[in-house]
Amino acid sequence: MGGAEEKKAKVAERGQEGGSPKASSQLLDSIEKLQVIQDELEAINEKASYEVLEVEKKFNELRKPVFAKRNEVIVSIQDFWLTAFLSHPVLGDILSKEDKEILKHMVSLELEEAKDVKSGYSITLNFSPNPYFEDKKLTKTYCYDEEGNLSIRCEPIKWKEGKGITDGDRHEKGAKRPYTSESFFTWFSEVVWSDGRVDEIAEIIRDDLWPNPLKHLQNEVDATGLYGEGEGEEVTGESNVGINEDEDEEEEEVVDDDDKEYREEDGDDEEEIDYEGTDADADEED
Repeated sequence: MGGAEEKKAKVAERGQEGGSPKASSQLLDSIEKLQVIQDELEAINEKASYEVLEVEKKFNELRKPVFAKRNEVIVSIQDFWLTAFLSHPVLGDILSKEDKEILKHMVSLELEEAKDVKSGYSITLNFSPNPYFEDKKLTKTYCYDEEGNLSIRCEPIKWKEGKGITDGDRHEKGAKRPYTSESFFTWFSEVVWSDGRVDEIAEIIRDDLWPNPLKHLQNEVDATGLYGEGEGEEVTGESNVGINEDEDEEEEEVVDDDDKEYREEDGDDEEEIDYEGTDADADEED
């Protein structure tokens, strides 16, 4: 029995329990009309969902060269991704001391959507050679099946001897994991789970950090003056002090030279005046 027929049967049943046959008939007709309209809306919604996915796929391809251009600039900025993570109000709180040291070697972030968009995405962190692990890149993939169930795949990190971050507290399925108990890299290398749990860290990277890493970084720059006008040029308070001191020393040296020259010239003039005055006195005596 379809949805419309079920609704009609329920309405008819209620009409039999009480109320006039005429009223029940009119209600049935109205329900049938509403169902037709609702089916029409559902068809439009289904078409809209399909077309939205097609548009998203198109613009994902258009974004790729722009993201590549952005990365070319980012790699010239020292510790960019470390600063971007630290500046984020959520991601900054989950970074351990070891995480921060490792992120200094991170050169780029990549996010790849599945071809059909709706079936998942992958997050990849690329690294320069570093003393912590052998991997040049770390990838974590999120996959959705046709029923919308989520599964996660990630390769274990190949830590170098004596390195590695201890696993944080493991929690039962369905439990919300407190960020403070685990580091970023224990999260990134977490084993596969498929309990339908929402992964907030991955969503933050996909929906917030990746589209615009400058959003929170700019707030940090405005507040602390982290970078100067040139990309990657650090302008700390200490540096400013040094620059001002050098300028003051140069100014003092210039002033001292001028004073010295001025005094010498002034002294010469005084000597000439004294000499001329001596000649005049001699003439008067003669």
